[in-house]
Order: sequence, then C-alpha cells, then structure tokens
Amino acid sequence: MDYAFKQLFGNEKDKDITVVFLNAILAKSGRSPIQHLIFQNIEIGGEYEGDKKSRLDIFVETENKERVNIEIQINNKYNMINRALYYWSRLFSEQLKEGQSYKELYPVISINIMHFNLLQDTDSYHNIFRLHEIHQKYPLTDMIEFHFVEIPKLITAWKKNQLNPWEDVLTHWLLLLGVVDRRMNHFYDDIYQELEEIAMGDKSLNIAMRVWEDLSRTKEERREYEIRLKQILDEQSMNRDRELLEQEMQELKTQKDELEIQKDELETQKDELETQKDELETQKDELKTQKDELKAEKDEAEIKRKKEETKRREEEGRRIEAESALEESTKQMALKMLEREIDYITITQVTGLTPEQLEIIQQEAEKNDK
Repeated sequence: MDYAFKQLFGNEKDKDITVVFLNAILAKSGRSPIQHLIFQNIEIGGEYEGDKKSRLDIFVETENKERVNIEIQINNKYNMINRALYYWSRLFSEQLKEGQSYKELYPVISINIMHFNLLQDTDSYHNIFRLHEIHQKYPLTDMIEFHFVEIPKLITAWKKNQLNPWEDVLTHWLLLLGVVDRRMNHFYDDIYQELEEIAMGDKSLNIAMRVWEDLSRTKEERREYEIRLKQILDEQSMNRDRELLEQEMQELKTQKDELEIQKDELETQKDELETQKDELETQKDELKTQKDELKAEKDEAEIKRKKEETKRREEEGRRIEAESALEESTKQMALKMLEREIDYITITQVTGLTPEQLEIIQQEAEKNDK
C-alpha cells in the first residue's frame, strides 16, 4: 500500500493527480489551492539508533514555498505523534540557511495517513491541528499544521452510510487508499465499484485508478512491491515474536510472583502452626498446673478432714469420759446419800437421777456388799 501510494502520488509524470489530492486535503483547513508543486527527495537522519536515514514518503514544495510532507503508515508503531513532530521540526528548521532572516521561513504541513486508529477521543477520520490560544481559541500562526487521517474510521463511516464520495472529493480519494485492507487480507469490492462509477465523471480519479492498476502489471514494479511487502511482513513477524516473548516473560514473571505468594502463604501457615503448637503446649502446661493445684487442694482438704476427724474423735472421747466421770460422780453421790438414808425425792432432785436409776444403783451396791 505505501509503495503503491508513493508510485501514484509521488510520481513526476502524474503530479497533476498529486495536486488534486493535496488540494482536497488542504481545502479542509482553508488553505489556498495549489497550482504547481515540486517533488523533493530528502532524508532525515538520527531519528533513533539503527535508523540513521529515514526517507520521507512524499515531500513537495508548492509555488507559495509551503512544504508538505505526506506519510502513510500501515502498522501502529506507537510513536506516530512524536514521529510526526520530529519530521515537522526538521523540515521547518532546515529551511533557514546561514545569513537568512526568520521572515524567510514558510509553513510546513504534515499529512499522516494511517491504516490504524490513533486518536481515541474522536470518531472523526480526518482531524486537523494547529496552534491556538487554549481558552479563546484564536490562532497563533499557520506555520504549523498537522493532518491525521485514520482509514479504519473512514471505513466505519462508509459502512454506516455517513459518506458521500460523489460530492466530497477528499472522501473518494481516501476510499481509494482504503479499498485494500492488507492487514485483514480483505478487498472492499463495493467501494471499488462505486469509485469506478465516480471515475467515469472524474478525470483525475480515473487516471489514478488506471495508474494504480498498471502498477500491478509492471514486472519490475511488482518485484519491488513484493520486496517491500516482504519487508513489512518480516517486520510484523519480528514485532509479533517480540510480543510473544514479552508475553512469555510476563507469564513467567506472573508465575514467579504466584509462587512467591504461595511460598509466603506456606511460611505464614507454618508460623501459624508453630504458634498453635506453642499455644497448645502452654495450655497443656496450664492444665498440668491446674491438675497439680487441684491435687494439692485435695490433699490439703484430706489432711484437714483427717485432722478434724481426729479432733472430733478426741472431743467425743473427752465428752464420753466426761459423761462417764459425771455419771460415776453422780452415782457415788447417790450412794452416799442412800447410805445416809436420805429419801428418794431429795436424791433425785440433787442428782438429777430418776427413781428407777436410784433403785438400780442401790441394787448394784447391795450385790457388791454380799
């Protein structure tokens, strides 16, 4: 696509087609129509290491000294805006030669046609940028101008019937560039058929389509096209290999991180088990201490009980002895009173004995005397 684009719009013998195409684009920014242009070959070096010289796709100067650079990009290298700014700055600064005045600087216009979406904040397929005051929006200068054309958005608008290539000259030129989707390996036959009909009444478009067809018939140009296509496919393959390698490295890193997390979790579980083990040992020691304390309390209670039982028995023995001694004393007192022939009533009152007890005591005494 980019090879065919250069052959069609960067060819001296078909420069009238280029004039029509550029006027269709520049009319959108209000610039005056181009009458004549001169193709320039220029190489910009030092963009990045390994790319010591980068030849611009199409670079022209108009009769008004305006410089126009047209770039077509098939693949998104994720640096399109910086790349465009870099090219613009080099083309603008290279105008001024030693001894010249800044008044001798002329506008530089950057036109970028992309087969991928770049700007995420808009669905418009053609966006134009200049320097404006940020609040009041008035322009600072027309010396800098960027056009970004996104072919996928153009095709989306076509599918939604939002385009009128019969009335809009730029639309049918851009549709011509988008009729082949090499990335999806698709040819929009319906777009091509409509462009064929439009070309019947549009001389420049008719010539462009015939030239484009002739490009595929020339053996040498076809061979150069195949070389260019191989270069693109090799680059895509290399980029894909790099992406796959980065994915594998990311997956390995993710797996490593997961293993580290699992390791940390196992260490945490191990620490928790050690803590539980220590707690169980502590509980075991506490239970043993409680058991020993209970046993000590039981032994102490048993000793206390035995002491109390001994004391009770001793007290009971003393009580019995006391009672026995009291009974013997009472008995002796009763006997002495009986010997003195004191009556029963008095003895019972003094000793507390019953008449029956006195009678038994008297009978025992008589038996002892016999």
